[in-house]
Amino acid sequence: MVDHISEALLNFVGDHQAWAPAIVFALAFGESLAFISLLLPATAILLGVGGLIGAADIALWPIWCAAALGAAFGDWLSYWFGARYSYAIAHMWPLSRDPELLPRGEAFFRKWGMLGVFFGRFFGPLRSITPLVAGICGMRQLPFQIANLASAVIWATGVLAPGIVFMQWLL
Repeated sequence: MVDHISEALLNFVGDHQAWAPAIVFALAFGESLAFISLLLPATAILLGVGGLIGAADIALWPIWCAAALGAAFGDWLSYWFGARYSYAIAHMWPLSRDPELLPRGEAFFRKWGMLGVFFGRFFGPLRSITPLVAGICGMRQLPFQIANLASAVIWATGVLAPGIVFMQWLL
């Protein structure tokens, strides 16, 4: 089922290149948004979009910007949820199903702080929980946004580049 959806989405992007930045923004946003990222196989699809960029004549920069902005906005919204709802979030699904997830995320954040927000983007299980925990713990907005934006730019490069490089090598 997931493979079918991924394939259909990649075919759509290939056929309707004008929609590629919007689709990539939505995928990166969902991949970075707390709770939604658990349900969305966006990383695999974004790697495939990178392959489409390498194989077809699709402009890189609008898609790269869309990936970086989508990831940054997803983390910012997760941070805002954490700051707004604090520990009440622990009683919401899916955190209510895994009561140890939030304390582990908090321990990680308290140990690493701004670096934790930055590096959390690159580790699947931490990607969406770290900004949420940063908001819950009351991290100041400026350090959070610096780590958020810097990591989003690098993440966007890292998720698109393998497909681009592979397809360029293959062709």
